Amino acid sequence: MAKAKIRLALRVIIGQSSIANWEKYIFEDTYKEYLMQQQRFNSKEEPVNTFRELLAVNPGADQLHFLTGIAADSYIAQFNKSFYRYTDVLGSTFFPFTGYKFDIINTDITDVSKHKVGITFYSPLFTFLGVINNAYLVSLNTDDTTGYETLMSPLQPQLSICYYEGEGEL
Repeated sequence: MAKAKIRLALRVIIGQSSIANWEKYIFEDTYKEYLMQQQRFNSKEEPVNTFRELLAVNPGADQLHFLTGIAADSYIAQFNKSFYRYTDVLGSTFFPFTGYKFDIINTDITDVSKHKVGITFYSPLFTFLGVINNAYLVSLNTDDTTGYETLMSPLQPQLSICYYEGEGEL
C-alpha cells in the first residue's frame, strides 16, 4: 500500500533576544549586511527607516531577503544539512534539511533592536505514517515497504507540513 510523502518546514526566528551563538552571529551579520544593501533601494532624498516602509515605496526592495541572507549562508552551511536545536519525542536533537529560506521579518536602520529575521529549514521527503499522541510519525524510507524505521516529531509552533503527496486525508 502506497503511503503519503511529506516534507516538513521548521522555522527559526532570530532577533536581539536570541541566545544561541550562531543566532547572535546571524543577527549581527545580517543587520550589517542589510545596512549596506538597503542603500541600493532607499531614497537619498527621502529615506525610510524600516524594511516594511522600504517595501511600500520600492517593491524592488524585496530582493533584500536574498541579498541580506547571503550573510547567513556560511553559518547555516556549518550545520552540514542537519539542524541540531530541534528535539524529537525521544529528545534526539536531529532535523535533517535539504534546503532553507531566509527572510527579513522587519528591521530598522536606526534601531538594531528591531532587526528580526526568519530561517525556514525544509526536510527531505518523508513517508508520512500518521499522527500519534500529537506527533508526526514519519520515516526517512520513502520506498513502499512493509516495515519502517520511524521518527516522531511533536506537533509544535514553527513546525509544519509544507508539502504533501499522496491520496487520502492527513
